[in-house]
Formats: sequence, C-alpha cells, structure tokens
Amino acid sequence: MIIVDKVLVSDDIIEECFCCDLQQCSGMCCVEGDVGAPIEPEEIGDMEECYPIVKKYMQPEAVELVDALGTFDYDMEGEFVTPLLQDEACAYVYYEDGIAKCAIEKAFLNGEIDFRKPLSCHLYPIRIKKLPDYEALNYHRWHVCKSACDKGKTLKLPVYKFLREPLVRKYGEVWYEKLIKELGDRK
Repeated sequence: MIIVDKVLVSDDIIEECFCCDLQQCSGMCCVEGDVGAPIEPEEIGDMEECYPIVKKYMQPEAVELVDALGTFDYDMEGEFVTPLLQDEACAYVYYEDGIAKCAIEKAFLNGEIDFRKPLSCHLYPIRIKKLPDYEALNYHRWHVCKSACDKGKTLKLPVYKFLREPLVRKYGEVWYEKLIKELGDRK
C-alpha cells in the first residue's frame, strides 16, 4: 500500500492491469447491480443542473423514474446513489449499438454540460472508502470486467495509469505526480 497525502492506494491499483473493453462487456457495469453508482454529496447539484439536458438521451422509463423520484436515490447506508430501473440498470443508461453507455457522459462529450458523470463511475474499478483520517482507494473485482482485465494485461496497463484522468479529476495533477514519484521510489 502507498500513502499519498492522506490517500491510501491499495497495491492492486498499482499491480493489476485493466482497460475497459466495451465491445466485449457491453457496458454491463452500468446495467448489473443491486444499488446505483455512488454519488458524492457535492455532485447532487451537478446532477440536478444537468438533468434537463441529459434526459433527452435517457430511456423513456428512466425519465419517468427520475421525474417522479429525483436525480438520485439512497443506498442501504443512506448514501447517495444513481436511481435504478426495475431491471437494475442505472437510470442514466442509454444504448448505442447494443452497448450500455452513460447519458450524462454523452451530453458532456457533446459539449452540452460541464459535468462528465459521477466520479465513482469515472473511477471504476476503483472504489473510494472514506476513513476517519484517510480515503482508501481499493480495486473492485467484478466478473463482468474479465475482458477489461485481459485487455489491460495484453496492453500492460496498470489500473492507476488507465484511470489517470479520473484520479487527476479527484485529487489533482500534483497528487498524481506524487503517486508516480512514490511508485518510482519503490522500484
């Protein structure tokens, strides 16, 4: 484990390889699950602000759900999560050529909004656990990501390199450079 500015980075994030392979998994991480994707409290305003633009990309039943219940839901611990449709897909999923994709990210990539998508989605397969004095970054293993692990191994692409952009989004460029330096010092 590495500690960088009160962030604990598990060895798996450094040693394991990963690269999303949507052609193989069809975006199943957005479709399977028993709770929605975690949302940071500070992201609630972003979700509410972007929803009027994003909803044109969403499925009609998802728009009905969000219109009725709101842009977020709660998990069993009372934490904020994305709402789920009855088939367990995230309400913000849309399908393109049979692949589940994020309607929020589509609006972002089209230059319509400034919010890319919830950080937890952008960081996946890293999950953040908040501790009293630290945040712990852990690698989440899930069978739907087997092809991403295989592709990452083929490319020799560690999780922390694959997720450079969202790690910088969360912690900043200086933090990421400290992580790289710490990794260099370990070798």
